[in-house]
Amino acid sequence: MMKKQYKVGSLFAGVGGICLGFMNAQNPDAEYIMSWANEIDEFACETYRTNFKHTLLEGDINMVLHPENSDNIEYYSQLHEKILAEPIDILNGGFPCQAFSIAGEQKGFNDERGNLFMSFIDLISQLDAKFGKKPRILFLENVKNLKAHDKGRTYQVIKSKLEASGYIIKEMVLNTMLYSDLPQNRERIYIIGFLNKEDADQFTMFDNLTPFQKKKGTEERAEDVKKIIDYSVEDKSYFYTRERYPHYFVTEAEFKELEGEKNIRIHLTEAITEMYQFYQLRRGQYVRKNQSDVCPTLTANMGTGGHNVPLILTPSGIRKLTPAETFKLQGFPVGNGYCLPTTYKGKAYGNSHLYKQAGNAVSVPVITLIAEEILKIISK
Repeated sequence: MMKKQYKVGSLFAGVGGICLGFMNAQNPDAEYIMSWANEIDEFACETYRTNFKHTLLEGDINMVLHPENSDNIEYYSQLHEKILAEPIDILNGGFPCQAFSIAGEQKGFNDERGNLFMSFIDLISQLDAKFGKKPRILFLENVKNLKAHDKGRTYQVIKSKLEASGYIIKEMVLNTMLYSDLPQNRERIYIIGFLNKEDADQFTMFDNLTPFQKKKGTEERAEDVKKIIDYSVEDKSYFYTRERYPHYFVTEAEFKELEGEKNIRIHLTEAITEMYQFYQLRRGQYVRKNQSDVCPTLTANMGTGGHNVPLILTPSGIRKLTPAETFKLQGFPVGNGYCLPTTYKGKAYGNSHLYKQAGNAVSVPVITLIAEEILKIISK
């Protein structure tokens, strides 16, 4: 017997974390099929195309939905036709979070990236106008701070817009380290919209999360870390050495000579002493070990160097994570079906793009967990 198929469209797809999460969802009777995905960043698009065969609509979603406003009407008209080529059952997306993030300036809807949320409402309206059918399920992901931003007003606007489009909304903040085997502390809000009341009533996952939680001790976390970190890496470009960063390897004797010039002494080899643990150089002022035995939240700017970059101890010394490791910390099966680009337009593909992509990505297994719960309901 053929499985029931539910068509999925993905806005702000990035490198495909939400898409992959849905595609990985297991159910004996049903499966998700990707209709299309949309992304504007050309480097993220290259990573996406490297790993997925379905339609990728590369460009500004506002122009895709309104080609008449574009300087390239012919190109965007083609994308417009593709995004409205067929009705979809699920519309998902991790809409840009920088406008709401604690790490950003928290401008919210005053920031153009915050207003991009409205493209969900716009697309739902256009699908409804063409097919007389809205997506049955909405699945949105964003930073935890979205709920608290502007004293809760930002989220109320988002929720009320979704409700006005006909959806019953349920939301929950989940931490990656509690709902997957990934050793990363990453709190994100997951927002699910249900067009049908029966679906909403049957989705009880957020009412009782206990059965879905994974509570792990230090040794179990270490085993998870070993599956992700390659402790044989010797590429010198990843290592923090005294030659490259003398101000992070200041001895007590040297510090005494600097007295009056500097009031902070940092020596990485004194502070970073345990394997299978993650450390951070906080604001360039002190080193902190993560107290949960996991990696601190990966950020989009971790590839730019500087502060708050996760550091680890290996047999070859202290180093930052490789791009492959950051993707693995988000649950992408790098080396096992998921590939990172090495060249683009005839040039080497910079690691900085990959670090940014991993930091902006979602935790794939958490997406799969929720996607499976949704699939149970809609396939009944």
